[in-house]
Amino acid sequence: MKNLHSIMLDKEKCKGCTNCIKRCPTEAIRVRNSKARIIDQRCIDCGECIRTCPYHAKYAITDSLEEINKFQYKIALPAPSFYAQFEVDDVNKLLYALLELGFDDVFEVAKAAEIVTYFTKQFILSEKNKKPIISSACPAVVRLIQTKFPDLIENILPIASPMEVAAYIAKKKIQREKGIEEDKIGAFFISPCAAKMTYVNSPLGFERSYVDGVIAIKDVYGLVRSKLREIKDIKPLSIASGKGIGWAASGGESLALEIEEYVNVDGIHNVAKVLEEIENGRLRDIIYFEGLACSGGCVGGPLAVENPYVAKNRIKRLSSKLKDKEESLSAWTEEIINSFSLKLEDVLFEKELETNPVLELDSDIERAMEKFEKVNSILSMLPGLDCGACGSPTCKTLAEDIVRGFANDTDCIFILRENIKELANKMVELSNKLPPSLERNDE
Repeated sequence: MKNLHSIMLDKEKCKGCTNCIKRCPTEAIRVRNSKARIIDQRCIDCGECIRTCPYHAKYAITDSLEEINKFQYKIALPAPSFYAQFEVDDVNKLLYALLELGFDDVFEVAKAAEIVTYFTKQFILSEKNKKPIISSACPAVVRLIQTKFPDLIENILPIASPMEVAAYIAKKKIQREKGIEEDKIGAFFISPCAAKMTYVNSPLGFERSYVDGVIAIKDVYGLVRSKLREIKDIKPLSIASGKGIGWAASGGESLALEIEEYVNVDGIHNVAKVLEEIENGRLRDIIYFEGLACSGGCVGGPLAVENPYVAKNRIKRLSSKLKDKEESLSAWTEEIINSFSLKLEDVLFEKELETNPVLELDSDIERAMEKFEKVNSILSMLPGLDCGACGSPTCKTLAEDIVRGFANDTDCIFILRENIKELANKMVELSNKLPPSLERNDE
């Protein structure tokens, strides 16, 4: 059975420190009995808890390299951020290194990013979506919208991610060229991101994913480095331009679209703030919003290795270096699109995105209003310090947990202390009280 989420908790390592509950953007973590607990329905697999936990008790489940051997033909789909993990003078060396690891072929997700850019331009011109159009490239951001900003679902760009497009084209290409059946071709994304693993198991906008597995960059980093020392004579394999590779860093997608009215934001909490502004109608003058959950963009993913600032600088230099070849490399994009007769309709979502109502107090409006009033009543008694000592991230979430029956008011140390003081005073009063038969009447 496939896991619903890729972010997992190692209870043995968890110390119940409450650091994670304060950083989770969807309040998906609680600490009870000195151990954290991830609420599956709320988790968006952004990886913020992995970065925050000082004890490394949060981790991401991804596929091992050995998984590729289940398929007759193995294709590596390196993310654009993969290039930024290594100091190399030629990205072709990195692609050759992946072939040395056991892959039969490589299809760059950066090239698929150019194809997605091509169709996104068409979609913007079609005026089909509400403005601003919100990028669907980051699955954690899409799930954040489904959970906390459901009114913005209609704004999400209904186009497949570069990873998905890369897997689709790569498989069709091998089927056509080698006559191998699709179920015998394995496409594996080399990922900086835990949310991509969740996407493969539970696709957004599609019934199924063409990606067969997700391998963390950190799990192949050492192997690739060792292979790089052996590679000498190489032939050109890379067909990606600087625009596609630029998607690895925040703002790269927007720059590739070549529009002026855009906003790009990285870091899941920063994204949430801007989404709130969009929801309140304060950013009506922009056409496109690019939000990425990780700081710096995909180069800052929790499954990457290199320092995100160093990686971002490498992407910038690499994109600039490829500008001279931009025209010839861009010709590959049109050639691929024409070769497979791809149209905008072919990359659009197959089904509508649904809201995730887990933050609602109740599906029934009247009961929800009653619970809302109870939450406010309880909240008025809480100190409002949001200390997290109760195991809930804020006083408001503790009040909601109490109303839902998941917590008690005495979980708050301040209320517990007041109850103890009140009880102590009553005990003192009772200790001075005599039985009625021994009470004296001085009248």
